[in-house]
Amino acid sequence: MDKKTDLRVKAKNIRRSIDITDVSKKLVGLIRKHQSYFRAKNVLLYYPKVYEVDLRDLLKDNKNFYLPRVEGDILAVCPYKLGDKLVVSRFNLLEPISAPVDPRKIDLIITPALMVNKEGYRLGYGNGYYDRLLTSLEDSDVKTLCAMPVELVNENLPHNFYDVPVNYVVYI
Repeated sequence: MDKKTDLRVKAKNIRRSIDITDVSKKLVGLIRKHQSYFRAKNVLLYYPKVYEVDLRDLLKDNKNFYLPRVEGDILAVCPYKLGDKLVVSRFNLLEPISAPVDPRKIDLIITPALMVNKEGYRLGYGNGYYDRLLTSLEDSDVKTLCAMPVELVNENLPHNFYDVPVNYVVYI
């Protein structure tokens, strides 16, 4: 196995040992105080998997929220409000059914990850969807953030030329 594959297994095992509900609440509090979130009107959030940081409490805030939907090789950015219908995707994720919008409308993208380093490089699930989305928005003003339990902040995280770091890392 390569190093990223080994780290994915390690991260999933660490996540199972964390009180993700408590950590998620604390991370939501930190995000709400973060300048990039405070200034944002349009926020792309993700719907969490089991054991993943759950930031859905942010959906109660007075902002326009969006969730990603996988369409081929890209992540479509779809409007979402609490209570909107979600469907199970081929990756066993809950995704919105609303029509996608231009991703340049987004002010802040909050990305999921298995691990992250303080420079903002993320270890994802290996499909590169967020890296492709972030690359397509490099010339825009969109800000990016990843929220993570401190146990999953790893300074020895490998990254390649196609890995796109986030602007901000929030951890507790």
